[in-house]
Amino acid sequence: MTYRFQFRPYQRKFLRSLTTNHGKWDIREGIILRLTDESGKVGWGEIAPISWFGSETLEQALYFCRQLPEEITDEIIFSIPDELPACQFGFESAWEWGSGKWGNEFFSMPNAQCPMPHAQSFSALLPAGEAALNQWETLWQQGYRTFKWKIGVDAIADELEIFDLLIHTLPAFTKLRLDANGGLTYEEANLWLWTCDNLKANAELPIEIEFIEQPLPVEQFQQMLELSTTYETAIALDESVATLGQLAACYQLGWRGIFVIKPGIVGSPSRLRKFCHQYQIDTVFSSVFETAIGKQAALQLTAELSQNNRAIGFGIDHFFEQEETWFQSLWNDL
Repeated sequence: MTYRFQFRPYQRKFLRSLTTNHGKWDIREGIILRLTDESGKVGWGEIAPISWFGSETLEQALYFCRQLPEEITDEIIFSIPDELPACQFGFESAWEWGSGKWGNEFFSMPNAQCPMPHAQSFSALLPAGEAALNQWETLWQQGYRTFKWKIGVDAIADELEIFDLLIHTLPAFTKLRLDANGGLTYEEANLWLWTCDNLKANAELPIEIEFIEQPLPVEQFQQMLELSTTYETAIALDESVATLGQLAACYQLGWRGIFVIKPGIVGSPSRLRKFCHQYQIDTVFSSVFETAIGKQAALQLTAELSQNNRAIGFGIDHFFEQEETWFQSLWNDL
């Protein structure tokens, strides 16, 4: 099959800076692509790299797109190198969209709304620091019952104080995830896990600390493996399993805990399906702050592959303005 290939880069400004251990993030940049087959069927895809998380850079993705001919084939789409995982996801999901693999007729429209699970199925991202104390209530009113809070951003003593306020403010039956983005020392990770274990032992605390996400840097995998067997509080790998290659490597090295999978940068959807079906891993699927185009493809994978009824990490819409006007200007340009 041959497809006409078109693409456009985009920029979207966060309503507020996203602060993590990796620094501040103000503008989300990526690429929207369109494949049109010989019969006129259209498939949309998105390349949304996060180079500091383990994917290619935006410049590498743009170079790849620019060197392609205007007509591309299945062979080109399925032979994108592993060094370009966000490109693999973008092109392959556009191919799936256009092929009708997902079985949803409305996917022919670029601004179509993906059938969204209820907010209770989503984990909402809270801002780092004290700002979390002011925002959780609005998100709770929108239906969210699972929250993720960034740690490893400020001094640990300050974060533990805010954490204590947060857990005693959140309503009963809330689930809270703590995401360090690899920003803790070994001693700090022990302190956080010890603190969470003590809270679990306190039957009076009505909320659940679901897990601590990526407490240590990627290169400290063995220490995280050790910590996962030392404490009751679960650990989830994130940066350590950013791509399919890393995912397979951590599994082979013995990780049987939680895997946070970001479809937008993990690589080939078809190969991800094969891996998840083969090993039945415990997954939490998560956003890379993609647009509705990438989100539709990511949620399709999530619906197919999620295990254990864990809330998925796509509660991030409050970080951006509504997309309709922005999308329309981009589509008119194509």
